[in-house]
Amino acid sequence: MNAAIIELADIRKTYNEGSPVATEVLHGVNIALQAGEFACLIGPSGSGKSTLLNLIGLLERPTAGSYLLKGRAIQQADDDERTRARLRTLGFVFQFHHLLPAFTAIENVMLPGLMRDGAFTREHRAHAQQLLTSVGLADALNKPPNQLSGGMQQRVAIARALSLSPDLVLADEPTGNLDTHSADEVFALMRQFNKTKGTAFLLVTHDPRLAARCDRTIELRDGSIVSDAPSSAASTVEHG
Repeated sequence: MNAAIIELADIRKTYNEGSPVATEVLHGVNIALQAGEFACLIGPSGSGKSTLLNLIGLLERPTAGSYLLKGRAIQQADDDERTRARLRTLGFVFQFHHLLPAFTAIENVMLPGLMRDGAFTREHRAHAQQLLTSVGLADALNKPPNQLSGGMQQRVAIARALSLSPDLVLADEPTGNLDTHSADEVFALMRQFNKTKGTAFLLVTHDPRLAARCDRTIELRDGSIVSDAPSSAASTVEHG
């Protein structure tokens, strides 16, 4: 068994706690993700998927429960420690790429390094160029985002997410704004990095085609996990 990157135990999240309109949106969630896993998180709108991803990504804090990140309790860490842990361990890809329009593709990929080290370095640039080449954008290094297609912009976002070699990439509907062909290309790239680099992925998706191609499917409904099992395609490979 690989080492766990994240371990969530009885995680609860309440908004407006202590007020008459307090709302608990996560009800005792338990999840562990191992190094090298490729899992997806599914569920209807309003089920708590984005809240759960924000908690895992250290963008929000749970109201109750335990969160271990690479074996270390992180839920009560201060903001500086959480930022350092995020940069060390996690990468992010969103439905809307959130590339900075004033920066070129390669500068966008170098941004996490700038945040961590306080400056762009020659090493950052060389690694960013390598990543962009690996996602098929060797000819677009110096182009701004508005000169790239939606699929190309999302490939830049994937390269950016991988720029600090994270243990786990959190991908929130990364193909939701793309046509089927571009979505398949983006998914294939994430799979490629999972298999060649051992990077773990947790993918939120509404696309059942993509969910079936993940190794594990976690279903969240009304703030609770109702299913956590190998995906159909993974089961076929495993038992076929």
